[in-house]
Amino acid sequence: MADKILAVLEQREGSLKKVSFEAASVALNLANQLGMQAEAVVVGNDINNLNEISKYGISKLTHLKHELLSNYSPSAYSDTLASFAKETDAQILIFPNTAMGVDLAPRIAVKLNAGIVMDCMKLEIIDKDVIATRPVYAGKALIEVKLNSQTKIFTVRPNVFKPQLVNSASTQVEVKQVENPNLKTRVTAFKKSEGKLDVAEADIIVSGGRGMKGPENFHLIEELAEVLGGAVGASRAVVDAGWRPHREQVGQTGKTVSPSLYIACGISGAIQHLAGMSSSKYIVAINKDKDAPIFNVADYGIAGDVFEILPALTEEIRKIKS
Repeated sequence: MADKILAVLEQREGSLKKVSFEAASVALNLANQLGMQAEAVVVGNDINNLNEISKYGISKLTHLKHELLSNYSPSAYSDTLASFAKETDAQILIFPNTAMGVDLAPRIAVKLNAGIVMDCMKLEIIDKDVIATRPVYAGKALIEVKLNSQTKIFTVRPNVFKPQLVNSASTQVEVKQVENPNLKTRVTAFKKSEGKLDVAEADIIVSGGRGMKGPENFHLIEELAEVLGGAVGASRAVVDAGWRPHREQVGQTGKTVSPSLYIACGISGAIQHLAGMSSSKYIVAINKDKDAPIFNVADYGIAGDVFEILPALTEEIRKIKS
């Protein structure tokens, strides 16, 4: 039996992302319970914060490096990581369930003939087996899954598994040059909204729906998000209407989020939207329709006009913070 669990880290523009540390903590936790070794791997070119992984108990980090791999390439990343996993005889691979992870993990599962469970919200050890809990039926139910394959792959939902700091940890960082990467397809550039948080990683999200009546009113959402230090989200209807960019879409066809606080403004609560945010720790709903489905999952609900409530709420929070 192989004795290695491999956390596949994610970097963007030369820096490890927060979800990488979550994946590393998951790998270490499973390794400690199974008596295995937790290691990590990342693909990229120059990465400036590799040493940060030492805070999370990973014994070894391998940096698979090439100047043409600074941005994501489905063909090159999957070939490179699958080869490394075979070389190291990794039994379990942990990926963040991000846009990249959702694309990359199944590709590697095929190459490794591995079983895979996506969007895990819980991983526990029962009788030395890893039991994964994930949502099904658009989030209306949860299912427990056990993989029988020799190699197992799990993607973990961002913000669900919190990174755990480990005292007095040290990590061996090894750099391996990648020869002739398979660059059939690759990301050439990222268009970044300066100063805006990614909803997939934000701890607080303020989302707007069709109840905002038009893109010109989303400044109310932005102002509340700013004062809370959170990100702006949107429903699919809003994105389809062209009011907000797709990167802000929360839901089954957008991003799955698990913030500490999710504020839904003018969102009725279609099952596709609930599938993307129902695992939030606290949900606040603001809607003029007191019978809107969103209130069924909300911890706190305000039945009223968002155009009256949002400015008042923002002002009150400003007062408290000042």
